[in-house]
Amino acid sequence: MNDEFLNNIFSNPNVFGSSYGNEFYNLQSAFHKSLRGSDVDAAIYYLARLIKIGDLQSISRRMIAMAYEDIGLANPTLLSRVILAVQSAERLGFPEANQILSSTVIEMCLSPKSNSAYLAINKALSDIDNKGTGTFDIPTHLKYAGYKSAKKLGYVGYKYPHDYENSWVDQEYLPKQMKDIKYYFANKNDIEIKMNKIWMDRKTKKN
Repeated sequence: MNDEFLNNIFSNPNVFGSSYGNEFYNLQSAFHKSLRGSDVDAAIYYLARLIKIGDLQSISRRMIAMAYEDIGLANPTLLSRVILAVQSAERLGFPEANQILSSTVIEMCLSPKSNSAYLAINKALSDIDNKGTGTFDIPTHLKYAGYKSAKKLGYVGYKYPHDYENSWVDQEYLPKQMKDIKYYFANKNDIEIKMNKIWMDRKTKKN
């Protein structure tokens, strides 16, 4: 925290919040929830309040987190653009960063939303913690077999997908106790529907 940052806070009496108070976290929460709810005007308003506080690093981190948590697979190309935008904003600094952040936040608000990836990893992490799935033995054919005694241990049987049509072959990847587990559920947006259809078509076509 440098003198310029402190002066920015104390020279703006109309800015309610600081980078170390509860109100700052309330602003971040409101910013995130407004974007998740696709309310452009609210998101821009809370962005402006965060800009007035002057903590560009926190704004950048929040925007990247929001992109992956709430937009995700519904608009994959936007995710990389968000990262490029916040990197550009950090390089230029305020006030030039204002327009970069504003444009990006508006596009994020107007983008289709999906939290399918967020839910998938959280469910997997929860299963490892609460159901002990992290202790299940990895299928033998998936184990590392790059040494001489691997065959003696039975580490054989892996099918190389690129040797098959469409680079896909039917084989088990999960531990046997988790054969029917499902973590990813496609959200109902155009991109995920299309990707999931390709995946399901491959699964139903046995090699």
